[in-house]
Amino acid sequence: MDFKRLNAISNKSKGIICILFAALGFSFMTFFVRISGDIPTMEKAFFRNAVAIVVSLFMLVRTKEKISIKKGCGGDIFFRCLFGTSGLIANFYAIDRLNIADANMLNKLSPFFAILISIPILKEKPKKIDIAAVIIAFLGAMLIVRPSGNNMQLVPGLLGLYGGFGAGTAYVFVRRLGKKGERTPIIVLCFSAFSTIVTIPFIAMNFVVLKPWQLLCLVMAGLSATVGQFGITSAYKYAPAKEISVFDYTQVIFAAILGMLFLGEVPTVLSFIGYAVIIGVAVFRWRYNLKEN
Repeated sequence: MDFKRLNAISNKSKGIICILFAALGFSFMTFFVRISGDIPTMEKAFFRNAVAIVVSLFMLVRTKEKISIKKGCGGDIFFRCLFGTSGLIANFYAIDRLNIADANMLNKLSPFFAILISIPILKEKPKKIDIAAVIIAFLGAMLIVRPSGNNMQLVPGLLGLYGGFGAGTAYVFVRRLGKKGERTPIIVLCFSAFSTIVTIPFIAMNFVVLKPWQLLCLVMAGLSATVGQFGITSAYKYAPAKEISVFDYTQVIFAAILGMLFLGEVPTVLSFIGYAVIIGVAVFRWRYNLKEN
């Protein structure tokens, strides 16, 4: 038996499972942020990352390992934090000023950027079938969110586009950190601390006292985001973007289910067609990977 090839299949499977957990976590984050009410964007971003700091520190303390960055990983950690944080803030800015469907669609361009940035950074050249699978999944996502473009303002639209670029580029550096053996809690801790520190000056200038239920919602959003952050970080450590990024679109499906169950949002026929497209291409890509290996 070729154990090397068997291990490769195992890593792909782990990557897919992790990215599905990440999608579920981020969909719950969106849900809790939505029901938290009218709160400044930076305050929401603060709680999104502050909870992750506590969780990652707790995990590191339990392992009794040093809280330190591995040699040769400092630069990649910085760029992961820089692009991840700037992309997060840009996405939040777009969500506050654009139609939510438009903003989410722009952010869902991140897998495309991840595949493109992987070429010069990781030297990973995608196959034609990889590109086709992501494009088809992207078209399915378009059917679900249906961006009109009519009410899209130039500046927030460009920032929303950068949000997708920032997220995709951050995932590429996560993948490279994984290859260098950096630990997931360290990557999450650095990103969360960086993002939290960046938001503090803005909160100080426009702080809003939260009601108890709003605080609970934001804490739950932070916990959900932490699940998503650990999931996405682990996913891109196990497998390259070209092999698993298509599964990130399941976040749209999870969010739609939450909307139907708790917010009374019933998807349109086009949305259901989009779900079928995304699930179909995910199953096809999964079967192709198994057959190929």
